[in-house]
Amino acid sequence: MSHIVILSGSPSAFSRSDKVLKYLGELLEKERFSVQYISVKDVPPEDLIYGKFDSPAIERISYDIQGAAGVIIGSPVYKAAYSGALKTLIDVLPQDAFKNKPVFPLMTGGSPAHLLAVEFSLKPLIASLKGHCLQGLYVLDSQIDKQLEGSPFLEDEILSRTKKRLHEFISAVNNNRLVAI
Repeated sequence: MSHIVILSGSPSAFSRSDKVLKYLGELLEKERFSVQYISVKDVPPEDLIYGKFDSPAIERISYDIQGAAGVIIGSPVYKAAYSGALKTLIDVLPQDAFKNKPVFPLMTGGSPAHLLAVEFSLKPLIASLKGHCLQGLYVLDSQIDKQLEGSPFLEDEILSRTKKRLHEFISAVNNNRLVAI
């Protein structure tokens, strides 16, 4: 059973990004993956603000990410990029935290104008951590219902696109695992 880390960069208590990420985790568990959900909200703020890369919480997160077969990283769009909370976490991780791992980037936002935030902010971040960045997914806030059980998507088209990206991620994880054997 492969282990997947889902990393949420949303600082919001009621986050559409988190809803989508948790749904992806449920789908992965149905495919027999073990899933670990890590949120910036769960990290002591002083570790992030003061850059305590050697704190027990940051060391544990680094260890968990480095031991994963793949990573899904998600964030809402803030000012045309990922959240500052996610940036503070990434800044204290080792420079090669995603080395040779398939990484599936996901962002949510209020406007189609931010569609390229995945390409121009999140993907370069993944590359800087030496991850193998897969095709990303951008979901409009208006396409997500935080109250729905199961799939959070209001439209079949976005559900279909999400599942397609997830299956590409699963294939990349499985292929990467075979290469490592």
